[in-house]
Amino acid sequence: MPAMTSETRFLAACRRQSVDMTPVWFMRQAGRCLPAYRELRTRYDIMTLAKTPELCSQVTLMPVDRFKVDGAVMFADIMLPVEAMGVSLEIQPEIGPIIHQPIRSRAAVDALQVREAEEATPFVFEAIRMVRRELAGGKAALIGFSGAPFTIACYLIEGRPSRDYTKAKALMFGEPELWHALLSKVSEVVVRYLRAQIAAGAQVVQLFDSWVGALAPQDYEEYVLPHTRYIFDGLGNAGVPTIHFGTGTATLLDGMTRAGGDVISVDWRIPLDHAWAQIGTDRGIQGNLDPVLLLAPWERLEKGMQDVLQRAGGRPGHIFNLGHGVPAETDPDVLTRVVEAVHRATARKG
Repeated sequence: MPAMTSETRFLAACRRQSVDMTPVWFMRQAGRCLPAYRELRTRYDIMTLAKTPELCSQVTLMPVDRFKVDGAVMFADIMLPVEAMGVSLEIQPEIGPIIHQPIRSRAAVDALQVREAEEATPFVFEAIRMVRRELAGGKAALIGFSGAPFTIACYLIEGRPSRDYTKAKALMFGEPELWHALLSKVSEVVVRYLRAQIAAGAQVVQLFDSWVGALAPQDYEEYVLPHTRYIFDGLGNAGVPTIHFGTGTATLLDGMTRAGGDVISVDWRIPLDHAWAQIGTDRGIQGNLDPVLLLAPWERLEKGMQDVLQRAGGRPGHIFNLGHGVPAETDPDVLTRVVEAVHRATARKG
């Protein structure tokens, strides 16, 4: 079929339309393994990079220029809209978000502010407008994103990253009314935030529920699904594709699909074809290479890549990605080689 731009290829795949080759992007592609990004990090902390439109735009575009990926994901932190709710926090290198006063009481939930997104995080939308101008001509589709209610709530309640989310789940089970009040506020902030990203020029938005795999299916149904569905329902008339991302979600795919998303992202813990059968062919699928394979010899990495592509079977609606983020130790040349190899292996000629 005729050649497509990276932008049109990515957007067509999101809508399960035919493409000239499978589109590719990588979670956490903007930074981490790139020397130019690491140099910037010697001068600026993460929040400064994310809040300065010129710097944010520069980092967002780095992987497009270096790897020739089909999607450019905005460089941001999922805590940006949370900080605008009145939460005092910091991002500590090698640890992650630290909440100075964790949210564990009715008074703390009541104090959280729900503001208009344009007022709360104007720098995000200015950066989106800048990136869209730089991507003119179809260099890549622009992906906006937000953290999902469960994952954000885990940070707010735990006060820092956690392995088992004991405090968050204890509040969820022990004080369900308080839990739902918290997630309702977070969900309203998230849907406003994503709609404002779309208005500024984001062409696709992804909801990151990185930690939702900690839940049993029945608990996801009761405590998370209604809030996630509220967000996707709120984006239903926004006119752009939506991606629903989670990790460790092999047992949650039915609920996640009902919660919403034009594309469901899956990780390496479930074969891609098995996941797609659960999700249904009326949805697209994203994934699902194990990120650690990027550190393996090329022959082993290529084997994993080919397995993902064979399981996708050339069906419309597949976006090639990792099951989670790019390891910081990754050789950037390997990512370039993966993009080239996926494009070459899936090229559909007229």
